[in-house]
Amino acid sequence: MPKMKTHSSAKKRFKVTGSGKVKRFQAKTSHMMRNKSKKAKLRLRDATTVSPADEARVLRMLCKK
Repeated sequence: MPKMKTHSSAKKRFKVTGSGKVKRFQAKTSHMMRNKSKKAKLRLRDATTVSPADEARVLRMLCKK
């Protein structure tokens, strides 16, 4: 059986941490930033983890499980 290929868009968007969780960046940061408060923009800067419901699917796209 041939090797599985990693999903190209997934490898650009997600990183797997040392503990095995999947890290992602927040949405709603690309445009219309002048309408968002400074507090909202500050919160959107940080990366967060993928929800447990989606984690298995993302790991499968990354060929990690």
